[in-house]
Amino acid sequence: MQKILAIAGLTWKAAFRFRLFLVLAGLLLAAVVVLPLILKSDGTARGFTEILMTYTLSAITGLLGLSTLWLACGTLARDIEECQIQVVVTKPVARWQIWLGKWLGLLALDAALLALSGACVFGLLEWRAAELPPAEQKTLREQILVARGSAKPPNPAGQIDALAEQVLQERLQAHPELAHSVDLPEVKREIVEQIKAGYQLVPPGYSRTWQVDLGPEKDALRGKPLDLRIKFNSSTYRSSGTFSGIWIIGDPEKGRFKQLGAMSLAPDTFHEFQIPPDLFDANGVLTITFVNANRDATLIFPVEDGIEVLYPQGGFAPNFVRGLGIIFCWMALLAALGLAAASFLSFPVAAFFSLAMLMLVFSSGTLAEAVQAGTVTQNAGEGQAGHSPMDVVLIPTFRATVAAVNLVKNFSPIDALSSGREIAWSELGRAFAQIVLLPGGLLILLGMALFSRRELAAAFSQ
Repeated sequence: MQKILAIAGLTWKAAFRFRLFLVLAGLLLAAVVVLPLILKSDGTARGFTEILMTYTLSAITGLLGLSTLWLACGTLARDIEECQIQVVVTKPVARWQIWLGKWLGLLALDAALLALSGACVFGLLEWRAAELPPAEQKTLREQILVARGSAKPPNPAGQIDALAEQVLQERLQAHPELAHSVDLPEVKREIVEQIKAGYQLVPPGYSRTWQVDLGPEKDALRGKPLDLRIKFNSSTYRSSGTFSGIWIIGDPEKGRFKQLGAMSLAPDTFHEFQIPPDLFDANGVLTITFVNANRDATLIFPVEDGIEVLYPQGGFAPNFVRGLGIIFCWMALLAALGLAAASFLSFPVAAFFSLAMLMLVFSSGTLAEAVQAGTVTQNAGEGQAGHSPMDVVLIPTFRATVAAVNLVKNFSPIDALSSGREIAWSELGRAFAQIVLLPGGLLILLGMALFSRRELAAAFSQ
């Protein structure tokens, strides 16, 4: 371990010798302090948080991520190209120890920079919060600068898929010729959307009821107000831009309910409002009913995020630290990617390769669409999808790529912090396992193996 820490210390010294640490610290502080002063919020708690937390943490993640990737490629590739690594390998230190020492040195740099910029964000957030009006300060403390747990209605995705498969098989039995004349995956997707509409649509004058199980948290939530977070869509245009509805919280049949009255809300955006405490039953199930008070507009509540109940779970400061911990896991993965590329490529090629891998992550949505369609070509005709011989190779490759990328992208600490959601220790543990141990561990082993087998004496002549 002493040898590994010595290599990590050399990485620190190189960062200070080239003033990289100071430059990055200056850029990060400028993004944290200067950006919120230039951009003005709308005076609300959410606008304030969007400016101060979402933008600054996104800027910190982007700057630190790109610099980590660039430094990881350069710290090893440049040492090899400039024949400095030959001096190190003559010492009684294994190549895997050199590789691991550089990785730990990069992590130490990232930890210091992330802690510095995170402390500035937290301090600026507390300082600027005092400038908000009293009502918005109350909203900020109760709905944003907290750690709130979340509960949703049961997801009917499994039931929808099973029912869609049943309907598809019934159609094929009635019309066997369809098996050879239509694209079956596309037909099933259409059936799924038709069935899903029954779970999402609320026609004019009708109501829909959801039941949310608060689980083991029900006893701790007695006497505490909850927050209802909703989102709906509508295909009907309104000049006012809003739609009316009545919310009933609790079960009227049991006499424990509260009607919130008519609300006029805008579609395609999230809304939060407080609901009274102790309206759930003895089993912790909270009944939520919405009545569509519009005469000519059908409203759509998505099954994924249409209804959500938020409840207080903890303080903001520990939640903020856990969010920074997930960002640090991303930096660890980028450092491993850059070092693995530099283990067998020159500095420019390693940087290009690493950035290409990063762009692949950002384009995973396009790959997921191709996997869902089952082809990389456009539709050949109505009701039938075009196919290509390349699909045999590309679709399984895309599917594996999307699965690997989703391991990393399933965590969103910036969104959670800006909306006051809890980032549990278990979520931080999953992030460490799915980001650092799985893909990061594979890159570490690959990088060590490639660096151990690389012919360093031929690097200069090449």
